[in-house]
Amino acid sequence: MVYSVIFQIGERIKREGETVSALILYNANIITMDPAVPRARSVSIQDGKISALSNESIVNLKIRNATVIDCRGKTILPGFIDAHMHLLGFAESLVTVNLEPRNNIRSISDIQAKILKIAHRLTPGTWIRGSGYNEFYLEENRHPNRWDLDSITTAHPIKLSHRSGGAYVLNSLGLKLVGISKETGDPPGALIDRDLHTREPTGLLFGMGDYLGKSIPHLDSYQMALGIKRAGMKLCASGITSIHDASPGNDLDRWELIQGWKNGGLLKTRVRFMLGKEGFEQYRSHSIPARDDESQITVGGVKLIVHEITGRISPDQTELDEMVLNIHSSNLQAVLHAVEARTIKVACRAVAHALQKSPRPNPRHRIEHCSVCAPSLAKEIASLGITVVTQPSFIFFNGDRYLRTVPNSDLRHLYPIRTLVENRVVVAAGSDCPIAPPNPLIGIRSAVSRKTEKGLSILPEEGIPAMEAVKMFTLHAARAGFEEKIKGSVTPGKLADLAVLNGDPTESPADEIKDIEVEMTILNGEVVWDKTA
Repeated sequence: MVYSVIFQIGERIKREGETVSALILYNANIITMDPAVPRARSVSIQDGKISALSNESIVNLKIRNATVIDCRGKTILPGFIDAHMHLLGFAESLVTVNLEPRNNIRSISDIQAKILKIAHRLTPGTWIRGSGYNEFYLEENRHPNRWDLDSITTAHPIKLSHRSGGAYVLNSLGLKLVGISKETGDPPGALIDRDLHTREPTGLLFGMGDYLGKSIPHLDSYQMALGIKRAGMKLCASGITSIHDASPGNDLDRWELIQGWKNGGLLKTRVRFMLGKEGFEQYRSHSIPARDDESQITVGGVKLIVHEITGRISPDQTELDEMVLNIHSSNLQAVLHAVEARTIKVACRAVAHALQKSPRPNPRHRIEHCSVCAPSLAKEIASLGITVVTQPSFIFFNGDRYLRTVPNSDLRHLYPIRTLVENRVVVAAGSDCPIAPPNPLIGIRSAVSRKTEKGLSILPEEGIPAMEAVKMFTLHAARAGFEEKIKGSVTPGKLADLAVLNGDPTESPADEIKDIEVEMTILNGEVVWDKTA
């Protein structure tokens, strides 16, 4: 007998703790994303890598003592790569008060009721955290403020995180504990919202994630481990085998935390770890290594935020030029958060400055989001060899708000994926999780159909073919991390990271792509998610 055991999709493949040394998956619709062999029917895996593909019968993939899986016509894709998300923020959101609209949060009183339930169970002085609120879906059509939160409790500091990740609301005790008062000036690149008459802070803070991260105690180790375990399970269940953690606060402490969670088995997914400002300095002093192969963590460039607040761009052009040049000269990738057209232009100038001052081949600097981008700007991005990592799922999750609030001058250039692709820009995608759920299939659907949650269209002419949309979460996402030689396609010699789906996103009607489910996820040749288990 050549094979040890044959299973069908839908049967349990292995028990907890058992290791499968070799796998063969056959009777499958394999979309390889490799132009040399676009489709296959069977794939074999040995030692964590793809060993062979076949369009013929299973006999051509014989491996002794292999576990064999009959996929019954299911679709196999390369494991999805979420090229922009926030791992610790995702974990925290899974152990804090869920204030997302889909959790029946329709008013500020709903927020108050949710927080009140938690406050009764906590000792005075304990921070209460809520995440995911969205003022667009609240009856009051405004952000909560400190006084709304003070009416719940004055004995507990409260921090609410907006769905966007860019705004926060603190109650009066919370403001006091983080040192924000009437006399506090706005930190660089941030804004403290104030009462127009008294100039007192309202509790609403913009762009102050780093400030609050240093001022508010972290969740305890048990809560964070629980959040990471839940996050890891959700990523595997979504077919995601690699993530790019784009958190601007990433430093040595976070590297070691993720290392511990990976080594402890709480997190299976491979991590490309972008460095924050402090992390960059620690990397340059060799405190953070370039990679940890055992833990499957790799340094993935340096994250910089370029944003526009009250008409000012921060950092300014001169400062950003210097920062990008330092990153570029260290042979690292500059990863530039830029949403608006003006900030994208500033980011492009900074990259051009670095390339002129210190030419080097193939730096692949990145612009994250690139939300409002006219064709002329797309051409400039292409000329500089910049990779764009954008969030097509925002069209679905935020599109109805965009149609109501975004000026027409910006709306006509909103997430112009086809324009970027036609200008030969490499476009990858991420969820920006926890701002949006880490479901690549919703992102693929959005890139194709350009439909909002309510079914309205945003620039349908910017839709792209489904195969191109799949590339954004596979081959192009791998390329965005300099990993296209080991990831992003089902190719012999590459890592055995696969997602098995119950439908083919390249053949399904566009509106049905989001309903396709992940049946199984394989990472490094190991089944890490089995829907039936």
